Amino acid sequence: MKFKHRLAYYLFGLTLGGFLVTMIFNKRGQDFCYLPNCRVLKNIREKGIYIGDDAKKALNQGWVNQKDIDNTLLYGDVNFDSSNKPVKGGKLYIIEGKNANLEPITLEVVNSDTKATLVNVKKM
Repeated sequence: MKFKHRLAYYLFGLTLGGFLVTMIFNKRGQDFCYLPNCRVLKNIREKGIYIGDDAKKALNQGWVNQKDIDNTLLYGDVNFDSSNKPVKGGKLYIIEGKNANLEPITLEVVNSDTKATLVNVKKM
């Protein structure tokens, strides 16, 4: 058998196998979070977020709302240089994102074993 034919069979099998594996794992609802940013955000989202007093004040001011916080917890970037510091009740994480007006915001979240608390929301 010529090399062209072997390569064609190989690529056909690889494509078919990749397609089947993708279909099987998508049906199960698997989520592949291997990078540190994704793992931290997923951990916080799974626990649910409790809103602290300073964060409630920022929400009442109107420049940020709950949807902005949810989007930041889904698509935001964790600043690991200033995060992962032990504080009373867990570890502090600084998460950078944007509000509905595309203004940069920063969330300060204390992540403990059982819950995550939004301590403060700041404009940058």
